[in-house]
Parts: sequence; structure tokens; C-alpha cells
Amino acid sequence: MLLVGHGSKLPYNKELIETTAGIIAEQTDMYLVKPGFMSLNTPTVEEQLKAFRSEDIDMLVVVPLFLAKGVHINQDIPEILGLPAGVRKGEFQLNGKTVPLVYANPIGSDPLLAELMLKNASDAIAELKP
Repeated sequence: MLLVGHGSKLPYNKELIETTAGIIAEQTDMYLVKPGFMSLNTPTVEEQLKAFRSEDIDMLVVVPLFLAKGVHINQDIPEILGLPAGVRKGEFQLNGKTVPLVYANPIGSDPLLAELMLKNASDAIAELKP
């Protein structure tokens, strides 16, 4: 899994993506997880794609850690992956073989996101109590 983050001048953004990749890796052994960034941070998406070429994988899933669709999701990332606009499946060349490549949707509107926002609201309210 290539977990794609936006990138930022603020160190927290990079840490958030790297920590999330680590949590995913700890929760399951189904994926070899590498974080990559669109801009301002390294490793870049391109660098991680190159790194995956030397791994023994049967498929590459690219998962953007973005809330909503925008230019990076609809245009930039597919272009880097060699996917035509609107296409979410392709091929990835590595170690002399071709494996499927799939491009996941951003987080979007999801009950888990709503649950997290309720938790954050509850945590904020708890901070008001002495």
C-alpha cells in the first residue's frame, strides 16, 4: 500500500502520514505500507513507486489520505500512476513482472469520519471541565 499524503512545511503533516502508515502496518500483515508525499516532503510518491519496484508484491494499492477529491486526487496522482482521467485500475511494472494497480478513493463522507468528529467534539468539551 502506498499511502499518499499532501505534504506540508509543518512537520506534523509528515508525522501524521508516517504514523498512520505505521498503524496500518501494525494492524495487518496484508500490506507492505509505504508513505509518500505529493509535495514539500520526502519520500515523494515517485520515490516510493520506485521503491515498490524492488519489492515482492502481487498488487499495488494507492490510498490517498485526503478528505475530498480535488486536483491532486483527480489529476496529479492518476498522472503519476500513469492512469487516464477517471480510471482507478491499471498495471504496475516491477521485478520483470506486471501486477495490478488500484487507486482508492479519498476518505470522503463516511460514518467513521462522523464518528471521529463526534469523538473530537466530546474530547474538546471534556477539556472545559475542571
